Amino acid sequence: MERQRTDLGFADSLDDFDPSEWLPQPVVTANDKPPQAETKKAAAAAGFRSREPQPAVEARPAELPRRRRTGRNMQLNLKARPETIAAFCAIADSQGWGLGETLEHAVTLLEREVGPAGWKGGG
Repeated sequence: MERQRTDLGFADSLDDFDPSEWLPQPVVTANDKPPQAETKKAAAAAGFRSREPQPAVEARPAELPRRRRTGRNMQLNLKARPETIAAFCAIADSQGWGLGETLEHAVTLLEREVGPAGWKGGG
């Protein structure tokens, strides 16, 4: 014969017991970073501009290499408008020239057009 246990009244509360409620909850601090998309959206809404470099002109196709051994060893740094640089690069790409070679062709054409008499300055 089996003995019956006495009901102590805890059975009802154990049916609703969920041990996951006792697990530690993740702590959110002020140093936690929000998702990047959320940050960009908030920055755009506040009027901030990104400092990330933006391509000024359309990127050239990767299949057009410009590096070659040419014997040119002097550097010329210029500032120009983005559309001027884009046009210069488009001419170089369409002719299959490097940028130095394109500059040499441009100088030759200018010398033909303006000629030595057109040059001002010392020499």
